[in-house]
Amino acid sequence: MSRRQRPTRRLLLALGAATAALATIAAAAPAATPAGTLDDTYYQDALGKTGPALKSALHTIISDQTKITYSQVWEALKDTDEDPANPSNVILLYTGRSQSKADSGGNADDWNREHVWAKSHGDFGTSTGPGTDIHHLRPSEVGVNSVRGNKDFDNGGSPVAGAPGNFTDSDSFEPRDAVKGDIARMILYMAVRYEGDDAFPDLEPNDQVGNGSKPAIGKLSVLEQWNDEDPPDTFEKHRNDVIYDQYQHNRNPFVDHPEWAEAIW
Repeated sequence: MSRRQRPTRRLLLALGAATAALATIAAAAPAATPAGTLDDTYYQDALGKTGPALKSALHTIISDQTKITYSQVWEALKDTDEDPANPSNVILLYTGRSQSKADSGGNADDWNREHVWAKSHGDFGTSTGPGTDIHHLRPSEVGVNSVRGNKDFDNGGSPVAGAPGNFTDSDSFEPRDAVKGDIARMILYMAVRYEGDDAFPDLEPNDQVGNGSKPAIGKLSVLEQWNDEDPPDTFEKHRNDVIYDQYQHNRNPFVDHPEWAEAIW
């Protein structure tokens, strides 16, 4: 081989090594489900619809679901809410704190399973169904979870101790800005998924607070605002993919299409 050919050979070897390295990185990274693929397959029966027709079509689509038990939720949340910077931890919903997956339980500084659609709103408990649907179950610090209780969502109130950016009053709870849209989209998912046709109550958002045990949660106008102002981020999209790929095999359509909230409500 001539001297003029040697640099070309070295260049080819270097390019080959770089290509192999990139392939290794790509294989290790979580792959998001392409939006176009979802519209062409998963959501094809919903496209072009609005209002009640869209809600009905989405209900049919997302009701095709694998259900898990309440005890299985513990392990599922360790995957769905894993801290991307530390795989030994989960990210807590209201505080945003990264905490060890092992610190789950009932002590004040532990994390537990927060029902974003409070289970008393419709009295569905923790039996398999809405009470175990991980599209609205998130890891939350025990103390903050207790402060939220079964309150509706709205703006305003006094600061929540130990959870900067969260506020509460006697009948409502306002989460930190970074998860306002997440909260809204989880509530809207539950309203579409549970329509009263599967032995569970018909869950619906309304524009009030203090709903108590009624199968309703507010405040819808505020939730719509949060959905607009806090669009889905990488963490929320990845969570949707994990639930779809590994656990329930259904999706939250408002994470994939936030604009469908306005099209229905």
